[in-house]
Amino acid sequence: RIVLPDGYKVIAAKPDVETYQVLRDRGGLSGFSPDTAAKGLQGSWHSVCLTFGDETVGMGRIIGDGGCFFQIVDISILPEHRGKGLAKSIMSALLEHLAAHAPSDAYVSLLADVPADALYAQFGFKPTGPRTIGMARRGGDQSKA
Repeated sequence: RIVLPDGYKVIAAKPDVETYQVLRDRGGLSGFSPDTAAKGLQGSWHSVCLTFGDETVGMGRIIGDGGCFFQIVDISILPEHRGKGLAKSIMSALLEHLAAHAPSDAYVSLLADVPADALYAQFGFKPTGPRTIGMARRGGDQSKA
């Protein structure tokens, strides 16, 4: 179990859309429109927020089908709160929930930006290459396919 610095808590909760957008933007993640963010948050399988006092300063989510596949997404902490081991507390909370509620043979994945891959490696995540590579695209526009 990760011991948090004084004043911080990890709680099972989804951020509101505005907080979600701020945490993604200030955390260096790509942005989404309010409508897209709202739909995405509704599709969370599990979410945690990192609070400092009354302010939400970090988050993490799990999305997935509830059985076979789960993906850890949206790990973000405001820059002024980094360097205190807080991302480890978010990851621990998410993985504890998976251990308690997901099938033991479920596939849990994430996409790691460097240097965050070092954090995820501490929790047993390994690169899937060269056999499997991560691939992505933005939007549902089929003309881009």
